[in-house]
Amino acid sequence: MSTQITTELVKELRDSTGVSVMQCRKALEEAEGDMEKALIILKKKSSDIAAKKADRDASDGIVMVVEGADKAILITLHCETDFVAKNEDFANLAKALGDIALSEGLDAMKEKAGEMMALVTQKMGEKIELGHCEEISGATIASYVHSGKSAVVVQLEGGTKELAKDIAMHIAAMKPAYMERGEITEELVNQAKEVFAKEVADSDKPQEIKDKMLEGKINTYFKEQTLMDQVFIKNGDFTIKTLLEKEKAVLKKFIRETIG
Repeated sequence: MSTQITTELVKELRDSTGVSVMQCRKALEEAEGDMEKALIILKKKSSDIAAKKADRDASDGIVMVVEGADKAILITLHCETDFVAKNEDFANLAKALGDIALSEGLDAMKEKAGEMMALVTQKMGEKIELGHCEEISGATIASYVHSGKSAVVVQLEGGTKELAKDIAMHIAAMKPAYMERGEITEELVNQAKEVFAKEVADSDKPQEIKDKMLEGKINTYFKEQTLMDQVFIKNGDFTIKTLLEKEKAVLKKFIRETIG
């Protein structure tokens, strides 16, 4: 025997899924008023919709960080347009995924993400997919998120959370490609030489001067790209390296993620 499809029943299903009133009513009608069956119908439809959108480009989205007592988790959630990226339901989905990752771990979050994203895809009409997700654990961790489009997490040994946050803000602004010079391989140096050699070649200086000019350009380039060599944006008297030395802290790790 079917159950009467009341406004209250539709509202209950909408509150639990977030999809439109019309879709909830249709699912309840198909399920003859059975709430559990209606949920299964909606989840199946959301999965079908998500599958149809799988080949679409999801290059927008948000990046966020959730922090616990001794760890932080960075999560990137992609969608197709900035309109959806700014939507409250999309932001709530990212926050819910972050909370699961924080309490249950990244693997558990990834197992649950598909179904959660499919429901929002059904509601928003855009492809949604999980991007880069990473956890950092340790005693001195801080993060900085800029406009939901860029996020940095920093882990220090020693120092303070305030120092870690300052360095995270610096990284977000200066976008270093390397943490220290030791990460720069000979191949990278040779690639830089090829680029800057073209600038030096047109000079009428002697070859010896050209060689020094080339060396100077390469050194300047990698100094600007290497975190430890960069001048601290909040105090030009220090590089990041000398700032850490002054504060008796060691930078153990940082992660940076940017959308767009």
